Formats: sequence, C-alpha cells, structure tokens
Amino acid sequence: MPWHGAISIYHRRKWKGKIMAGSTLGNLFRISTWGETHGKGVGVVVDGCPAGLSLCEEDIQVFLDRRRPGQSRFTTQRKETDQVEILSGVFEGKTTGTPISMIVFNKDQRSRDYSAIKDCFRPGHADYTFYEKYGFRDYRGGGRSSGRETIARVAAGAIASKILAELGITVNAYTKSIGIIEIDNNRFDLNEINNNAFYMPDKEAAKQAESYVQERMRQQDSVGGVIECRAEGLMVGIGEPVFEKISANLAKAVCSIGAVKGFEIGDGFHVATTSGSQNNDNFISEDGKIKKMTNHSGGTLGGMTDGDTLIFRAAFKPTPSISQAQKTVNTDSENIEIAIKGRHDPIIVPRAVVVVEAMAAITIVDMLFMNMTAKMDGIKKFYME
Repeated sequence: MPWHGAISIYHRRKWKGKIMAGSTLGNLFRISTWGETHGKGVGVVVDGCPAGLSLCEEDIQVFLDRRRPGQSRFTTQRKETDQVEILSGVFEGKTTGTPISMIVFNKDQRSRDYSAIKDCFRPGHADYTFYEKYGFRDYRGGGRSSGRETIARVAAGAIASKILAELGITVNAYTKSIGIIEIDNNRFDLNEINNNAFYMPDKEAAKQAESYVQERMRQQDSVGGVIECRAEGLMVGIGEPVFEKISANLAKAVCSIGAVKGFEIGDGFHVATTSGSQNNDNFISEDGKIKKMTNHSGGTLGGMTDGDTLIFRAAFKPTPSISQAQKTVNTDSENIEIAIKGRHDPIIVPRAVVVVEAMAAITIVDMLFMNMTAKMDGIKKFYME
C-alpha cells in the first residue's frame, strides 16, 4: 500500500466522527461562522474583503436589527439586542484588507428550558442526526444547528451588501407567501415590506397572513412560507459555466440555511410544465444594447448572469418546535411523547428574509471577485494602466 494511502486510512480511523467541518463558505470572499445558541456568543470571520471599504458597527447593526428576536408577537420573545462588535480588519472607519472578525454575545439564554428534553430527539430537529454523527449533542436549543447561527451570516452579508452598493448592485428579499397566503403581484410594493411584521410587499396579503398565523398559534402549531429575492444591476457574465454556476452557488448558500427545503430560480419548477417556445426568453436590441423580452430564466443563462434581474425563491418549513404533543424516542430508544416548551418562532420566515438577502449578497460578491480574472484584457488593465 502506498504511504499516502496508509496515512489516509489512519486519519479516517483516528478522526472519524470527531471533526465538524463545513463552517466556511466562498472562494475569494470567504466567511467562517462559529458559535452556538446557548454559548457565549456567535461570530464570523470574513476574509477577502478589499481594503478601503467604509465600514463601522452601525453598518452591520442595521442588518442584524432586521433579524433580531422579539420584534413582534410572531417571533420568539427571547430578549436579545444582538449588538455586534468588530474585533479586527477595520481601522479608522476603513477595511484594511485583512480578516474582519465580528462577534455578538448571547445575553438571554435559558438553558433550563431544554433540560426536560435533553435525552429526547425532537421531531423536525437535527437532534437525532447530530447525535448519531458526533456521538453527543448540545441539547440547549440545538447548539450549532440553531437558527441563531444565522447572526453570523447576516453580519457578513452586511459587508457584502456594502461592496455591492459601491458597484450599483442592490439585493432585496421579501416574503412571497406564508402558508397558503401569497402576495398579489398587482399590489406589489417594496416600500411596504418594512410596514408589516411579515416583510410582505403587499399590505392586504400581510393582513391575511396575520390572521392565518394567529389561527395556527391558537392550535399550538407553526407555519412555513416562501421568500423571494431579487438582485438588480448585475453585469453580464458573472458566474462560471460548469461547477461554479451562479445558480448552483446561490442554491448551495441558500439551502445551507437550516429551515430551507426548496430552491428555485426564475420560473423554477414551473418550467417542467411549459414548452421551449414558452420558456425561452427572446432577445431584442434596443439602442445597441441586447436585452431579453421576458425573464423566465431568472437572470441566468448557462450558469452566468445575463444582465436581467436575478430572481430566486426559497421554501422554508414550519418551525419544528411546537407545543402540541408529538411522538418521539429518547436516547434509550424508548417511545415517548413530548411537547416543546420555551421561546420559539411560530413562523421562521419573517426573520429569515434578511438571512436570504445576506447569503445572496455573499455569493454574488464572491462570484464577482472570481470573474475579475476571466479576461486577459482585464488583468492587463488592472496591472498595466
């Protein structure tokens, strides 16, 4: 057996079940998140941010405030201010080009709320898979699998959004549907998003959603929904044609959010019911510029942006923590029933809107940076002019 093969087998045997990888995302613009919901705090290291970007804690806080708990009766009442601290990578209000480290300390953990279920596998949660994979689990609210981990993503997304703003690119996410209640595109108004608890760009749909969610709450149940995201101002050709497609990387980033169970771009799954003549976006030339007459593709062709609005959707499952009695088993493989107590969101979607927006911004920035070496002319221009 070759020596490298022996070492490989040795490491697999020695480290099997002892390494938790997968906390880093990106190629040139990279983020690494860390922390648990009931630990001391949650944080992120952002590597690859160029020097000279204006950045302060207030820039990050604006985004974190959008996902902060306790802002309405439809979110968990955990009392957290989620105040961010920048630990490195910024000097005199400008990024230095070195890793930017940020932390948000946890203030209102109630680990005792979970002591009664520390030996149970909660339905819909990662308790069972986490336990089988690592041989233990942090039962206090899900530990690393908790939605609180998304604080780190949002903080990193705030930086990515600032970079995009410098290039005239905007990313906006909003709630498209909650349960069976969906927005009416005839009433679509982005300015309405911040006027209701569900971040819906449709005032009437938001009112209907409120009644719908309240009814589920009375039944001690939860609700899912769909978040839609649009990126405007993207140049043509962002993304790679094979494994690093903009659509593929967006899908990976968005599907890495804990509660996401579906992803589609453009017309998504609807394309399976149409024909080529219906689905193809015809081209037209206006004032010497090539444009599409429709946008069934969602702003991508061949894994690259086509200059149109980049649009995708993510489906979120209902919150798995509900007060209804549910059947499960404990660590001794005994059949039992549990009713989840504690403070939980009856619907994840409203607080996840900014998370989807953040993951889109992070992915787009990374793909923009990768695209800078696509043409020799671009490299010459950068280094020789």
